[in-house]
Amino acid sequence: MFKKRYLGLSLVVVILFMVGKVATNETTTKPLVVAFNKSLYSVSDPNSLWVIVNKARPISPITFIPNNLVTPKVLLRYPGNEDSEVSTLIKSPLENLFSAAKTAKLDLALTSAYRSYDYQTSVYNGFISTLGKTETDKVSARPGYSEHQTGLAVDVEPVSHKCELDACFGTTPEGVWLAANVYKYGFIIRYTSNKTAVTGYSYEPWHIRYVGVLLSNEMHKEGVQTLEEFFNVPGGSNYN
Repeated sequence: MFKKRYLGLSLVVVILFMVGKVATNETTTKPLVVAFNKSLYSVSDPNSLWVIVNKARPISPITFIPNNLVTPKVLLRYPGNEDSEVSTLIKSPLENLFSAAKTAKLDLALTSAYRSYDYQTSVYNGFISTLGKTETDKVSARPGYSEHQTGLAVDVEPVSHKCELDACFGTTPEGVWLAANVYKYGFIIRYTSNKTAVTGYSYEPWHIRYVGVLLSNEMHKEGVQTLEEFFNVPGGSNYN
């Protein structure tokens, strides 16, 4: 009788040991969750893919010019203009984005891309002459504070020119498609309708910024819309 009880107890111990071993193996083989590396690229260097430019963060140096500006092979609104050029980092992704839109039976044109410090000066002063300084600061960056100067940001529009550079672009088939798909190609809609207090600018559904697919997909996954919030850096409506 004692022998049977001993054997039974031994069997229970063996079973519990095996269950514990399986549980331990399951724990040790569980995939590790690797945190996104937010320090992979600088957010201050104007040559960086992740540089953040806003009213609180001017480009440094203020007259920065990107290296290796090129003209992408996409439909240009104003062929030959300085602002038809982009950084080499953005050329292929932008062409792929336009090609994907074409496949979706949507025709886009590139309205404006790189703008030098001097070019932005003329753009800004042009707005002031018609809108005044207060209203201009809501819709146009001061020289040295524009993402366009990095060569990583572009304005796009429908070939039809419907809602060209207007908030209603966001409701057009092209605008709806862009909002849903730009992240797949490494872009974000930089100035969304509900983040004016963060970015410092009014809603611009036509303004897209290249940040690379690693970051654009992470922001999409986390549901974060602005670079300021993702990297916890200052923004807002006040110039520093």
